[in-house]
Amino acid sequence: MPNIKSAIKRVELGKARMIKNAAAKSYLRTTIRRFEESITTDSETAALALKKATRALDRAASKGLIHKNMSARKKSRLTSRFRKHFTQVG
Repeated sequence: MPNIKSAIKRVELGKARMIKNAAAKSYLRTTIRRFEESITTDSETAALALKKATRALDRAASKGLIHKNMSARKKSRLTSRFRKHFTQVG
């Protein structure tokens, strides 16, 4: 445990930031999981879930929670999964 006042404050701020980031990451994982569950239902529900997941990924990347390339990669994979399930070939 730190003895210096500023160091004590940094520890407290770090704990608060950790809790906030954990909640944000949990929300992000939940939106992605809900999209993957909605793939088995109709395309309208899946499209809404995809939109929410994309928005959550963009927000997480803009806040610095995840890297922007990770966000782009996940959005690309989710979109391709959506198209694979709901587009008809030929």
